[in-house]
Amino acid sequence: MVSCPICSNSVSSLKINDHIDSNCQNFIEEPTSSGDSSQKAQVPSFFQPTSARKASSQSNSHIDSSPLQNGNRKRPLVLEADTTPNGNNKVTREVEPYPKKAKVNPLKKAAPLAERMRPQTLDEVCGQDLVGPQGVLRGLIENDRVPSMILWGGPGTGKTTIARVIASMVGSRFVEINSTSTGVAECKKIFSDARSELSLTGRKTIIFCDEIHRFSKSQQDVFLGPVESGQVTLIGATTENPSFKVQSALLSRCRAFTLSKLTDDDVQSILYRALREEGPNYSPSDLVDDELINYLAKFSDGDARTSLNLLELAMDLSKRPGITKEELKRSLTRTLVYDRAGDQHYDTISAFHKSIRGSDPDAALYYLARMIQSGEDPLYIARRLIVVASEDIGLADNSMITLAISTHSAVEKVGLPEARINLAHATVAMALSKKSTRAYRGLNSVFAALQEPGTAGLPIPIHLRNAPTRLMKELGYGKEYKYNPHYVNGEVAQEYLPEKLQGRKFLEDIDLGHQVDPDLRNQR
Repeated sequence: MVSCPICSNSVSSLKINDHIDSNCQNFIEEPTSSGDSSQKAQVPSFFQPTSARKASSQSNSHIDSSPLQNGNRKRPLVLEADTTPNGNNKVTREVEPYPKKAKVNPLKKAAPLAERMRPQTLDEVCGQDLVGPQGVLRGLIENDRVPSMILWGGPGTGKTTIARVIASMVGSRFVEINSTSTGVAECKKIFSDARSELSLTGRKTIIFCDEIHRFSKSQQDVFLGPVESGQVTLIGATTENPSFKVQSALLSRCRAFTLSKLTDDDVQSILYRALREEGPNYSPSDLVDDELINYLAKFSDGDARTSLNLLELAMDLSKRPGITKEELKRSLTRTLVYDRAGDQHYDTISAFHKSIRGSDPDAALYYLARMIQSGEDPLYIARRLIVVASEDIGLADNSMITLAISTHSAVEKVGLPEARINLAHATVAMALSKKSTRAYRGLNSVFAALQEPGTAGLPIPIHLRNAPTRLMKELGYGKEYKYNPHYVNGEVAQEYLPEKLQGRKFLEDIDLGHQVDPDLRNQR
């Protein structure tokens, strides 16, 4: 038995780490006999604070002889005299000489609002059907059949929260690691401790890897054996597509769950709960009202952590004298969520390209502005416009390839912010241009033909072969070739494809397809 260095409660030496991890709320043990109590008082723990050791030594010289209740000594009481309502008879009652102060965990007090409001149960988790009453993941948790899993979702959707709640519900040992401070050696030590814990106490270990996509290949590979054997349960959280960012061998040993983006209503309910529970500690002014809550919910774009951080800042700023609501809103500066190396990068450029292909200049300009404002490389956008000019416009307007290359040159010479005008010019021109994919489709048809057996290495027709030497001429290379410019309109009867492919047509006669969208008919 040791004394917690934070709250001074008695805790088993085997449980001290778990007790501290639970914010000093769990694994507290009370003495069961007066002998235990006196022994604890006579032998202060090495980990006990100085003040606690002094108090313990003083209590040894003045042993309290008051009776025990539930293993704890009663607090000393004093008699207080009072009169009855008629003022005649005096009565006495036992009262405590000083009010009992509630203990405040220093770690929790120092934590930001988003951390203090982190849900402790699955019922408190908002917006995730996976852990709802009928959720698949909830059923596994309640049956203590938690598999190794990858939680994929945007920031602030509850990945870390769900992992911690899972560990508390199944009573497992919970270890958090991150890619910046945990190497292969540290991981192997965690596996060794988990194996010992499982064999000695039967308690499982859940390892939570936040941002698992940032782990190197060697770090991810070291999990393969322990996860497959069941020595540890891995819960990885990532904001990136695990299909691309997590090793396939590790991904095959885990179940992937996708977390939904929080709606504005979900974020509002989280903010209102924070106001009810933490608002009195901040005493915000009347500026923090329903309108501001709605504004913050939209502002955070489905990120609960961002919304709570903004609310905490808003409650502090609202108490400044003379501040208006508009000034308060302007103070809450927003940074667009955009990862130039992640899914946002590829998803946004894909939407930009497809908007031009769909001849929607408004949507194309929206995605263009979104990329520029988020810090995307303008030359990357210009290069994509060169691709669009040939892939989607192609033969319908051959001048677009020239415009795209000129735009790329202009961006190189001018740079941002002025180059945004050149990009907008080319974007709108291409969106409004006629479209033709004949050349693009024809090339794809040829690539498909080359996948057929025996077509990739067909011999070149002998009359099309080059004859730079006498031997080649004697062999007949190029002998029967008809030089088109010597003939009227350049027309000759001559085959150009290998014999096996003669008669095949790769280039279609139409610029676009022939299908009709049924949704378009409904709009009419």
